[in-house]
Amino acid sequence: MTDDPTNLMGLLWGPGPQPRRGPKPALTLDGIARTGTEIADAEGLGAVSMQRVAEQLGKTKMSLYRYLPGKAELIAVMVETALDDAPESGEGDWRTRLTAWSHGMVETLRRHPWLLEATVGPRLMGPKELGWMERALSALDGTGLTGAERMDAVVLLTSHVRGITLHSRAAAPSGAPEAQLLAALGTVLRDHGADYPHLAAATASSVRSGTQGQDQALEFGLDRILDGLEVLIAERARS
Repeated sequence: MTDDPTNLMGLLWGPGPQPRRGPKPALTLDGIARTGTEIADAEGLGAVSMQRVAEQLGKTKMSLYRYLPGKAELIAVMVETALDDAPESGEGDWRTRLTAWSHGMVETLRRHPWLLEATVGPRLMGPKELGWMERALSALDGTGLTGAERMDAVVLLTSHVRGITLHSRAAAPSGAPEAQLLAALGTVLRDHGADYPHLAAATASSVRSGTQGQDQALEFGLDRILDGLEVLIAERARS
């Protein structure tokens, strides 16, 4: 191993630190990242620190600095470790493929909720994270949308998925945020419904239709986004 600080580009995209001759290194970058991921999965991203990971591995904090400059780089490699490969494009049209892609992202974020915090803002992304973007863009290839429009479509889908997952994370253990919201609203609207007539009517309609226990926001929003893209793609085909 080298004792020189390793930049993030090298950590995510390079071959990684190469072992010297001699005894097998006591730690590996992959092992460190997996340990950090296990802590974040169990206790949240706030519980992750170089000290905590070192303790979990039975090593000193200083021993980790031979592999990582600090916590920011640790979290970056944790993201790559936690992410599954993007789902295969598979068969079907662009809409079918983007629907599968969106559901795959939901499942990944539900398994590792801390990814919502770790993947915010402009930053260097690793191969797996870029692979997700590449797979979504490939589904829109040949639709007539410009590169900028395809990028915006992926951002829109990602934002919808992240928003729904964030609400689910904040829900009680039952994980049904829409049902919980309607239940909370029902309590208030029993006494104050006259002040919020449209909200009261919409809530009552959900109860009457039997959908109050079904969390449909993910599918509803996804369908509306894809409907809009379908209209734009049709316009491009006519022009």
